[in-house]
Amino acid sequence: MIEINSHLTIPDNEVSFKASRSGGPGGQNVNKVNTKMTLFFDVDSSPSLSEAQRKRIRHRLGNRINKEGFLYIESQEHRTQKANRDAALIRFANLLAAALKKRKPRKKTRISKAAHERRLKEKARRAEVKKLRQNPQP
Repeated sequence: MIEINSHLTIPDNEVSFKASRSGGPGGQNVNKVNTKMTLFFDVDSSPSLSEAQRKRIRHRLGNRINKEGFLYIESQEHRTQKANRDAALIRFANLLAAALKKRKPRKKTRISKAAHERRLKEKARRAEVKKLRQNPQP
């Protein structure tokens, strides 16, 4: 079971992994060992998610979801499949938790009258300084 937050856990059988060759430097190991792990999670047909959770995940993680509705996460920073698999699972749990967290609504604020006045006075002062730098007109 993958624990996302206190209200949601996802069974291990809902995620799948694919191994492939990592890119970048690494010598002979990179050329012959499939250490890069890609995690796939079917957002649309997951029985663990409610419709509201699906909608929120699709909205917030839309750039990571492909046309078939699979959320995918790649990990290739480690030298072993197991370490990359664990890193992908941790990243998956953190991404879903962040996507499902409700954001606080923004409170509209207004600038104080005194601050507005100070800004305008400073603007006028800067304009006067720049005006004094100009050559006198004939």
